[in-house]
Amino acid sequence: WPVEETGLGRAGPAGLLLLLLLLLAAQAAPERDPYRVLGVGRSSSQADIKKAYKRLARQWHPDKNKDPGAEDKFIQISKAYEILSNEEKRANFDRYGDAGESQGYSQHQQRQFHHFHEGFYFDESFFHFPFNSERRDTSDEKYLLHFSHYINEIVPDSFKKPYLIKITSDWCFSCIHIEPVWKEVAQELEALGVGIGVVHAGYERRLAHHLGAHSTPSILGLMNGKVTFFHSAVSRENLRQFVENLLPGNLVEKITDKNYIRFLSNWKKENKPHVLLFDHMPVVPLLYKLTAFAYRDYLSFGYVYVGLRGTEELSSQYNINVYTPTLMIFKEHIDKPADVAQARDMKKQLIDDFLSQNKFLMAARLTNQRLFQELCPVKKSHRNDCTGEGDKFADAYEAFLTFAVANTKDTLRFAHIYNDRQPEFADALLMDEEKYRGKSAVVILERRNNAGKIAYKTLEEAWQGSNEDNFILLDLLDQLRTDPGLLSSETVLADLNDELAPMFLIRWFYSTLDYILDCWDSLFHSNWREMMPLLSLLFSALFILFGTVIVQAFSDSSDTRDSPASEKKDTTAKTERNDTSFSKESNSRVPKKGFVEVTELTDINYNSNLVRLRPGHMNVVLILSNSTKTALLQKFALEVYTFTGSSSLHFSFLSLDKHREWLEYLLEFAQDAAPIPNQYDKHFLERDYTGYVLALNGHKKYFCLFKPHRSGDEGGTLGAGEDYDSSLHTEARGKSSCSPGSRSIKNKLHKLSFWMERLLEGSLQRFYIPSWPALD
Repeated sequence: WPVEETGLGRAGPAGLLLLLLLLLAAQAAPERDPYRVLGVGRSSSQADIKKAYKRLARQWHPDKNKDPGAEDKFIQISKAYEILSNEEKRANFDRYGDAGESQGYSQHQQRQFHHFHEGFYFDESFFHFPFNSERRDTSDEKYLLHFSHYINEIVPDSFKKPYLIKITSDWCFSCIHIEPVWKEVAQELEALGVGIGVVHAGYERRLAHHLGAHSTPSILGLMNGKVTFFHSAVSRENLRQFVENLLPGNLVEKITDKNYIRFLSNWKKENKPHVLLFDHMPVVPLLYKLTAFAYRDYLSFGYVYVGLRGTEELSSQYNINVYTPTLMIFKEHIDKPADVAQARDMKKQLIDDFLSQNKFLMAARLTNQRLFQELCPVKKSHRNDCTGEGDKFADAYEAFLTFAVANTKDTLRFAHIYNDRQPEFADALLMDEEKYRGKSAVVILERRNNAGKIAYKTLEEAWQGSNEDNFILLDLLDQLRTDPGLLSSETVLADLNDELAPMFLIRWFYSTLDYILDCWDSLFHSNWREMMPLLSLLFSALFILFGTVIVQAFSDSSDTRDSPASEKKDTTAKTERNDTSFSKESNSRVPKKGFVEVTELTDINYNSNLVRLRPGHMNVVLILSNSTKTALLQKFALEVYTFTGSSSLHFSFLSLDKHREWLEYLLEFAQDAAPIPNQYDKHFLERDYTGYVLALNGHKKYFCLFKPHRSGDEGGTLGAGEDYDSSLHTEARGKSSCSPGSRSIKNKLHKLSFWMERLLEGSLQRFYIPSWPALD
């Protein structure tokens, strides 16, 4: 029979395609069967399923199994366990062969579509890939970070609490794998006070590069503005330990019967209330450490493990219930707590409310300006009593403290200062210094504005702490409630000295130690791709060093062999000749008058003239076009001629017609100084960048920007959001005599020499970039 007359000849290709898809579906079926993946039966219990999952997960974990298909196998195991560990998904799979959310045959049938013949259908899940962000878990949406939000809010907030940030993207196998663990840990740590953030590398590429995340998924910690990467296996225990390691080790002190008196007595030296947590846990809870970090500027924290031998006396003295966590705050008196909080389950909100009400001593010493502003804010209903004290005035201070405890009110705060440590503050309040010399004084004051202006009244007699002094001060406070004009004197106070600030050498030591630890951590945990720039720089330096030594050695030996014996003896003549040759060489380096060597920045010399530029060297690049090349180069040479004697400056020009995209990318990092329009704007390709000058520091990855000068701009650059074209048109409208031409083009570089002087002084604004883009 002729082939074209048979049904097989007419339907053969379609039938063949259908058979191929059926074979692929049959081959994928065992991989989609969670029972076969885990090797368990349909009647297996949850304990058996969990046991099988743990055994296979350990066997096929990509960190332990180097098989190329280990990662895919591990994802199959995780997905199978996710289905079988959920009773609802398991029941759906047993009934319909699918773990979807459908509950009946009619709903399940709606998810099926037919192809080629009525007798065959394919479930849409057969063509489903799990990488589309629309089908991913939406719990990360509330944690998504943007660049401006990160810079303006997250970084400052990291000085109060640590942040755990995940870098993710679409089409990422490992991102799907860590999602269940990440979701659980994020909810747990957020309740404890840890900040959570998610960066989508596909949409926030700039932020991902800023954080140094070169691959996904990546997890990092942010604290005190410092980024630390997580390098362990993603598990609940490891992530908790990672966050705990971000915190300083000396936040909470372990307290026993032997050291509790010393700890509580430090209130006077530290000028802080002291907090004790009594609990039966052998280690300090993470919640308590996070709380100590958040309130470290106001309170000192100690932890008492009540189950430990050596704390019986402490627990007995303060009548502690060993079965219930207890918080105690001690202020000036260590024999009795100022406040107590007790709860079986210490929540973050309860602790925050408790500590916020007890951040200050009853009569705190004013040691810095920030403390003074918090104790005495600009509020007319707020009064502040200040007394100047010293160690020899213990009796007067104790009497003042007793008065403060007896008259504590919301609108009244008590504080004291030391005259010898804050002389400017005390002199402004005590007009008659001779009257109070060697004595204590009490001043009632009220802040009127943030500039330091206050209204005050000083007690006429020195403060001795007698009953008469108490009655006089109490009477003045009563009068002040009805007569605000009682504070008749006004003055302006200088800012207080920071008495507790560490010395410069100590700050320098800690900064150096942090820098060394950061370098060591980067060196130890960086992958080869991240290490290549550092290794390249290291080998280049070694090659230059040893190459110079070898060349110098051969040069010296050849000079020794070729020189006559008489020259070796006549050292004086040799020295004179060397000096003469040196002076000639130095003079040869001085450029000829009116001559400036300016090279074009191209793909060939891009690495040597910028990317691999030596430390301390900068390349000053002029932006020009083919039509403005001659005029701008002449003006550029005149403006920078006086700076050509510096060996650390190199001069180049860049063609705007060839490398506009490279320049646009660089200007994105200087949005405030040189905003660029949206790429869909019809004038996007018409923007004129000719006359811009970039000073590029290849080693430190930053640049300074000079924009064309316009008339009336004394600074030599345009304001943010302006360009040269707009300013030129504005000027043309105001002065009809000004016509654009070669003179207008040269005027673009007017006052470039002043900008160059500021560049050498280091006073120009710097715009940092993560890495230099390719010129092509």
